Amino acid sequence: MTVVERVEPVAERECRARAPGLNCDFRIVVDDRPGQPSNAYQTVDRAGRPILAFTLPLIAQVRNRDELAFVMGHEAAHHISGHIPRQQQNAAAGAILLGGLAAITGANQSVVDQAVDIGAGVGARSYSKNFELEADALGTVITHRAGYNPVQGAEFFTQIPDPGNRFLGTHPPNAQRIDTVRRVAAGL
Repeated sequence: MTVVERVEPVAERECRARAPGLNCDFRIVVDDRPGQPSNAYQTVDRAGRPILAFTLPLIAQVRNRDELAFVMGHEAAHHISGHIPRQQQNAAAGAILLGGLAAITGANQSVVDQAVDIGAGVGARSYSKNFELEADALGTVITHRAGYNPVQGAEFFTQIPDPGNRFLGTHPPNAQRIDTVRRVAAGL
């Protein structure tokens, strides 16, 4: 049985249990476009069906099934937790706030437009580290329930660059992510 055959039904069950009414029919794809970096991501198609995509370099980079299962569970968790719509709401709020501030100060339209763009960028990133940790936690549950070892799976973080704790960074430090997985796994 492949990782997809074991993780996908667990992710779909978790999705239905935690987010009733959400489309939980995951489609798992390989992004084989040339020149793509090592990456996995979650998106939705035009009909709202969740897609979990993995680039060929990422698939080649994972060292074992636990790592692949963990990455898959993590990406599914982004959908289950509603991170895309929440990020869009944060971006819109940031755009309105900063654009509105620029407008009430009497700035010209060009400056207001720039403020809207900056506000949207800041808003979109404002909770992204928290979203990653939430996805790590739920991904741990999914990975475990699919019969894989999430702590071993999270060892994937030891082979990717550590983003550190940058202001407005999109990902938390790798050590914090591994600690989150260990903490959640200890309670399973």
